[in-house]
Amino acid sequence: MALKFGTSGLRGLVSELRGPPARTYTIAFARMLLGRGVLSAGDKILVGRDLRSSSPEIAGIVHAAIAEAGLEPVDCGALPTPALALYATGKNAPAIMVTGSHIPDDRNGLKFYRADGEIDKRDELEIVAIHAGLEVANRPEPSVEPVQLGSEPAAGYRDHFLAFFQSGSLSGLRVGVYQHSSVARDIIVDMLRALGAEAAPLGRSAHFIPVDTEALRQEDLSLLKNWAATEPFDAIVSADGDGDRPLVADAHGSFVRGDLIGAITARFLDADCIVTPVSSNSALERCGHFATVVRTRIGSPYVIEGIGTALAQGAKCVVGFEANGGVLLGSSVEKDGRTLAALLTRDSLLPILCALSTIAATGRPLAEIAAGFGFLAATSGRLEGVSAEDSASFLKRLATDAVYTGALFEVLGGVADIDNRDGVRITARNGEVVHFRASGNAPELRCYIEAKTESRADELLGWGLDLGRTQILES
Repeated sequence: MALKFGTSGLRGLVSELRGPPARTYTIAFARMLLGRGVLSAGDKILVGRDLRSSSPEIAGIVHAAIAEAGLEPVDCGALPTPALALYATGKNAPAIMVTGSHIPDDRNGLKFYRADGEIDKRDELEIVAIHAGLEVANRPEPSVEPVQLGSEPAAGYRDHFLAFFQSGSLSGLRVGVYQHSSVARDIIVDMLRALGAEAAPLGRSAHFIPVDTEALRQEDLSLLKNWAATEPFDAIVSADGDGDRPLVADAHGSFVRGDLIGAITARFLDADCIVTPVSSNSALERCGHFATVVRTRIGSPYVIEGIGTALAQGAKCVVGFEANGGVLLGSSVEKDGRTLAALLTRDSLLPILCALSTIAATGRPLAEIAAGFGFLAATSGRLEGVSAEDSASFLKRLATDAVYTGALFEVLGGVADIDNRDGVRITARNGEVVHFRASGNAPELRCYIEAKTESRADELLGWGLDLGRTQILES
C-alpha cells in the first residue's frame, strides 16, 4: 500500500510513512505555501495528532521537517482534527494533523490545512509535484523542541459550541459515550455535561481501535446493543479516531447512518441547501426538508468545493455532510439569538449535539426522528485485494457498455439511471441502488446499496459483491 492522497489526506502503512516520507511530504507542503507567498521564513505551522501508537513519533518528524523548511513548529498535542482546524483558522496559520482517521493502527496519515481551511485537490497535486522534485538528503531527522500550546486549541473548540448551544439545553437526556480510542472522547463527555446531559463514559480503550462510521465492526454493533439493553439511554454517541466523523445510535442501540445524522443536523440548523456526495441516501431529495440538494464526488475536498459553489449562487445556510456523518458547516448560523461560525472541515461534535438537541427540543425519540426522513435502508461492503486497474476496467464497462450493464441488471428490472460522477451508481428500474466505486487509498472495490428493507439491502449487497467478484475474475 503506497502513500497516496485519498478522500481526505495522505495515508499509508506506518512503515511507509515513518521517517523520510513524513519529512519530505511536510517539506513539500511548507514549500508550496512559501512559494505562494502566504508564509514567510519563521512563520508558524500548527501540528496535532490522534491517539494511535505511531502518531507521537510521526508528529516529531513533522516538527523537525517544519523547522528544516525554515518555519516554526507549534505542538497542539492530541486533539480532534476539527479542533485543530478551527484553532488554525482563528490564528490564520496552516496546520498538519497526524492521523489515519478510522483505518487500523498499522496505518497512519497526514491531513494538511491552509490558513483558510482544508487543502483541495489542486493543492494535493502541487504537493505531490513538489515532493517528486525534492532533493533532500536521506538522514536522521534532528530533534526539535516545538512551541507547546497545551489545552488552548481544545478549549477553543469547546467554546465554539458553548457559544451556540444553550446551557442546560440537553437537561434530562442520558447519553452513553463510547470512548474507545477516539481523540475526541473526553471533549464529547465534557460538552454533554456542560449542556446539562448525563453523560456515561463507556468502552474506553488503552489501545487504538479502528472505528469506521461507514462500516462498523460487528463488535461495535454488539457493544451498542448490549449497552442499550443494560441501561436506559436516549442515545449512544462516539466518534472515529481523529474526531471528525460521528457515531450515533438510538435508545435501542441501533446505529443511525451518518448521512441521516447529517440530514438531522441540517434540519436542526434550518439549512436551505445541503451538499453531499452521490453515496448519500437518495431520500434526501424526496424528504422535502431542503430547498436545494447538491451532489458531489466522494471526499471532503469535493464537498467543500460544492459548498463554495452553493454560496456563490445565493444559498444562505449551507450544510455539507458525507455518508460517514462528518458535517462541514459552510456558513455561519443564527438560531435563538446565538451564532455558530462556519467550520469548513469534517466535524463529529456538531452532528452529535444537533441530534441530541433535536431529541431535547421535540421530546421525540431519535428512532422516530430518523424515521421521519424516509431514508431507504442502506448498507455497504468491499471486495479486498482488487487492484486499481481491475476496478477501473470493470467500472468503465459498467458506465459505457449499455448492453453489458443492462444484461447484468435485468434481474432488477433493468437500468433506470447511471451516475458516474464517482464510480458507477446504478439506479435500477425497481428503485434499488447499486453503487460500485474503487477505494481511493486501498486495493478495494466498494459497493453501496439502497433498498426498501434492511434484509433486502443485505441480500442485494451480497448480490452486488458476487457480481463484482465474478466480473473481475472473468475479465
